[in-house]
Amino acid sequence: MIIKVKVITKSSENTVIKELTGVYTYKIKVTTVAEKGKANERVLELLADYLQISCGQIRIVTGHKSNIKTLEIGRASCRERV
Repeated sequence: MIIKVKVITKSSENTVIKELTGVYTYKIKVTTVAEKGKANERVLELLADYLQISCGQIRIVTGHKSNIKTLEIGRASCRERV
């Protein structure tokens, strides 16, 4: 399954919000800064927890350095995630 998410870094809280309208499936707020992949790692952890799946089942397809990301939910090895 492919989903689009919008990431908001340096937020006051870590949260996942399901969007009912618009282009994005989820809006994900993280307290971490967007440097050296820290925010990307936190996004994957939060979404995996929200969906109750393993972090290894989510990988970033596009948007590694953008706040708009395309993610693939399914079988992905840990090395392919970020």
